[in-house]
Amino acid sequence: MASMRDIKRRKESVASTGQITKAMKLVSTVKLQKAKARAESNKPYFTMLYDTMCSILARSGGMEHRYLKENDSPRKAIITITGNRGLAGGYNNNIAKEIMAAFSPEEADIYAIGRKGLEILSRKGYRIVEDYSEVINEPLYGDAIKIGKNVLASYEKGEVGEIYLAYTNFKNMVSQEPQLIKLLPINVEEIMQDVEVDTLTPMNFEPEAEDALDMIIPKYMNNILYGAFIESVASENGARMQAMDSATKNADDMIADLSLKYNRARQSSITQELTEIIAGAEAIS
Repeated sequence: MASMRDIKRRKESVASTGQITKAMKLVSTVKLQKAKARAESNKPYFTMLYDTMCSILARSGGMEHRYLKENDSPRKAIITITGNRGLAGGYNNNIAKEIMAAFSPEEADIYAIGRKGLEILSRKGYRIVEDYSEVINEPLYGDAIKIGKNVLASYEKGEVGEIYLAYTNFKNMVSQEPQLIKLLPINVEEIMQDVEVDTLTPMNFEPEAEDALDMIIPKYMNNILYGAFIESVASENGARMQAMDSATKNADDMIADLSLKYNRARQSSITQELTEIIAGAEAIS
């Protein structure tokens, strides 16, 4: 059995760790609430932009546009959103697993947002084209514009044939789901499945439909990126909140167990001392 001193030190160490995990849980809860509010404020703009794009595509069937057709490049650009810190359960690893299951290192160009994802994929041999890890600390719409512009430039030059986005979708406090979605080229049939548009209603575009899509599709892509930033921040803090809550509960359980062991050791020590005192008294008498 461990000595009382060792048990006491262990108990103090666990208690100190428990205080840290409890504080981290509270911080993650506050950040989560802020991220949820930002996500909700962004939805009306995204919905209107999405409906406008669908309306143009529905009334311009068979349109030949560079964002609607594939080029000849076999490479895939993957915008990967993870966190810069750990202690968030499987949050970072789950995104890396999605990418590794879908793409080989030989065909993927990684645009990494978050150091943890970058480190995991780099170790697995994936090519890291850009590192935007600092963005996820405090994501702004301007960051989405910058990243979207760089990735679109590679697509337009024919350096990549497809653009994907890997992020974590925030469902609720206890559920976060890793997602891998295709951004470009846009699949018109897929994007219109759940959208009802009256294609018989005549409509004129100013500027022309192709020119309108030149402006709208990059904005649409940038808005998806910005929404993914916010969803990922909320998911990371939700995952960290759960992980820290579990860690705090485990610390409490360990403290209770160590307290029991300490009391048993103390009782054994007292019993031993009494036995020695009694034996000494009998020897003297």
